[in-house]
Amino acid sequence: MNNFLSKLWSDEAGQDVAEYAMMLAVVLVIVMGTIHLIGSNASNVFSNVGSAIQ
Repeated sequence: MNNFLSKLWSDEAGQDVAEYAMMLAVVLVIVMGTIHLIGSNASNVFSNVGSAIQ
């Protein structure tokens, strides 16, 4: 049992997957925030242009 636990503790195979998942989560949060900011500003710009045309 000790041998199994020591192998399990020292195994780093799943570490890469966790790191990639964390990086993906950070990138998605940044992208979603950017889309939200750009979307709001784009909506205001199109509203202003539409009002100016009428």
